[in-house]
Amino acid sequence: IPQMSPLMWSTMLILFSILFIMFNLMNYFSFKNKKIKEMMHLNKNLPLNWKW
Repeated sequence: IPQMSPLMWSTMLILFSILFIMFNLMNYFSFKNKKIKEMMHLNKNLPLNWKW
């Protein structure tokens, strides 16, 4: 493995961190939307008869 310059290491670090952040944001937003959709589905199926 050839030695890499500090500039190359920093660019690689920045690139991978950006990729990691994008991946996490994608997962977070997809999970959040799925959760909201499930909650809406549950609210639609629940009858509106309050016991108080």
